[in-house]
Amino acid sequence: MAKPPSGPPRKIIAENRKARYSYEILDVFEAGIALAGSEVKSLRRGASNIAESYASEHGGELFIINSYIPGYAEANRFNHEERRPRKLLLHKKEVGKLIGAVRREGMTLVPLKLYFNDKGRAKVEIALARGKKLHDKRETEKTRDWGRQKARILRDRG
Repeated sequence: MAKPPSGPPRKIIAENRKARYSYEILDVFEAGIALAGSEVKSLRRGASNIAESYASEHGGELFIINSYIPGYAEANRFNHEERRPRKLLLHKKEVGKLIGAVRREGMTLVPLKLYFNDKGRAKVEIALARGKKLHDKRETEKTRDWGRQKARILRDRG
């Protein structure tokens, strides 16, 4: 009998794959996101983009900026703005920790994934990250390529 997958089941809506290449991920947080009804319906359709988005602090709260959630056609005049700032829902201690790291150490808050959890709530996986230099990116690419070559060699040898 196969084992069930570990961790809660998730329906991933959008993923920022470029973030792991461009940033050194130091810590990951799960945050709720404040959405309008038409935004939730649009997300359930699965068309969203967080590749160029980031999180920013304003008035002691965190917001995700430049995330794209397309309009929901059936919402008519009650539709939402597609690239509006959306509030992130975190505990006060977590917000304080993240804001402090961004201000003191010059780190960046980057969204990694946008998904629905097992209860059907929209969540964002936010990473506290530091930007990589060009030589760091090359090093990452080298190790990734070597891993692929190693796997190929082992597979061919049996």
